[in-house]
Amino acid sequence: MYNNLGAQPGVPRPPVNPQPTPFGNAFYGAGSGLIRGGLGAYGEKILGSSSEYVQSNISRYFSDPQYYFQVNDQYVRNKLKVVLLPFLHRGHWTRITEPVGGRLSYKPPIYDINAPDLYIPFMAFGTYVVLAGLSLGLQGKFSPEVLNWLFVKGLFGWFLQVMLLKVTLLSLGSGEAPLLDIMAYAGYTFTGLCLAVLGRIVWRYSYYFLMPWTCLCMGVFLVKTTKRVLFAEVRSYDSSKHHYLLLFIALVQFPHFTWLGNISVNWLF
Repeated sequence: MYNNLGAQPGVPRPPVNPQPTPFGNAFYGAGSGLIRGGLGAYGEKILGSSSEYVQSNISRYFSDPQYYFQVNDQYVRNKLKVVLLPFLHRGHWTRITEPVGGRLSYKPPIYDINAPDLYIPFMAFGTYVVLAGLSLGLQGKFSPEVLNWLFVKGLFGWFLQVMLLKVTLLSLGSGEAPLLDIMAYAGYTFTGLCLAVLGRIVWRYSYYFLMPWTCLCMGVFLVKTTKRVLFAEVRSYDSSKHHYLLLFIALVQFPHFTWLGNISVNWLF
């Protein structure tokens, strides 16, 4: 490019071949050798082992977030039936596996009704906050600050459900279930809550029937799901302890649902 300019006046022409210096060559050779030999090998070691580290450690607890949003309309309808009417689920509760990359992997929710997803929990959580705000609005108690507290209350209730399932699995020797799986199972709580809160808005007294029913259904769903996780990952466990903990999970749903379903200005009660 610069060679085509010619010897035009007023146009500086950069040197074509700058004279190298001994010190520059020495530093360049040492630096390039260090990068190629030392840092290059170290970086290759880090990058080469990163995928193995993710697969063996991080993926056990978080898994792939995109997996939990592979849903369609048919899956959503069938999954809501399983969560809200678990007694009518005639199929098995185990997840379907498929070989991927030389190892077994679970099929995504769009192909397996028993697979956990995060689409329904997030949508149900948002609907719960909206219905709670609508309920307070009909009572003349709505305000943006109260809606913020309801949002925090729902998140805290979700967190408590996650901790309940996580501690239960840890106590039974099955603590390596992915965290997003547990978040999905705990988030299904808001599907029943939405139904109960909507029933209260439509007809006040229906709440006293829908709330115990949704508590019972959620307890059965979590017990069935937890048993499937236990049977899949735990080889030896105390049978009596196993049954007591599953019963505890089912019973905790009643105070948990009652607390989240009590829509009031004071979110602690």
